[in-house]
Amino acid sequence: ARPGRLIPESAMVTYHPVPEERVGLEFDEFLCLLYPGVSKGFMRRAIREGNIEIVGREPRETRRLRMQDVIAVHLEESEFPQRVKGTLNTKLQILFEDDNVMVINKPAGIAVEPERWKKEAPCITGMLLDWAEAQVEAGEEAVRPRLVHRIDKDTSGALLVAKNLESERELRKGFEGKTIEKHYLALVEGEFPAQDGERIAIEHAIAHEPKKEGRMRVVETKGRASHTDVWTEQRFRGYTLVGCAPRTGRTHQIRVHLAFEGFPLAVDTFYGRRDALLLSDIKSKYRPKSGAPERPLMPRLTLHALKVSWPRPGSGGEIMDSAEAPLPKDFERTLKQLAKVRPYTPPRY
Repeated sequence: ARPGRLIPESAMVTYHPVPEERVGLEFDEFLCLLYPGVSKGFMRRAIREGNIEIVGREPRETRRLRMQDVIAVHLEESEFPQRVKGTLNTKLQILFEDDNVMVINKPAGIAVEPERWKKEAPCITGMLLDWAEAQVEAGEEAVRPRLVHRIDKDTSGALLVAKNLESERELRKGFEGKTIEKHYLALVEGEFPAQDGERIAIEHAIAHEPKKEGRMRVVETKGRASHTDVWTEQRFRGYTLVGCAPRTGRTHQIRVHLAFEGFPLAVDTFYGRRDALLLSDIKSKYRPKSGAPERPLMPRLTLHALKVSWPRPGSGGEIMDSAEAPLPKDFERTLKQLAKVRPYTPPRY
């Protein structure tokens, strides 16, 4: 053991011989597969502090393992961080899966990663780790799911996940090289001007909003270049369902671009004017039921990640795969109501 190790020599030690199929794997990656419910950050700290080591070798987080290496873990089970189990009884819905990639259908209202002030709240990373643990318990090979992009907590839809380190690296290169395509649906206020089949490019630099944590804004200088293609999917009187293809991946990019152009999401507490869309907002002469509060049609962002397409890892970019997330019931119900009470009438010239 290395000098300065935090755990006394008398503590229990667990030994893990490196199996042949994991020879060549980086040390921290091996540990993430060995303990799928524990974060890589914790594993790296344990290596640096000498609490997990490679017997007879100087350990580094990224050292590649050799045949006949043995890992010594100087930690008891109770000393590993306890991840909150359970995710509101929400089952992970898988839209696509092969040996390298999976696409999940993210529900609205669940954050992708643990929230800063609500670390005990359910999140997608927790659901993925639950899924990985269930795979091992079922006798399947251990997999460490890796998120390669994010969508907002109150946005629903397709989320791309790598199942191994090599695929993660290829997919990240795909995002950098703009070979991964994302297609969103957004319900906005106003009648968007794009004609049928026309795509309008919105290109405004984006930066953080000073003194408003977590918010972004369009700026003329010192912002990050941002590009969103927008087109019309369905028209209503006073509202439009638009399709959006972000060509860059800035925080809140679609929401900020649409709001700046005068077409904020129908529900957006940051960049729009509502925190929920009610039937009374869109239906004239609406009469609420006596004694009962009105339930919203949409209590969250009117934004859905409809589809994602990516180059198949290992294909050299020659094969594209894709997955599509069905429209959630609340979004579908809202569009039906708009079609009923606010049908679009083309202008007469």
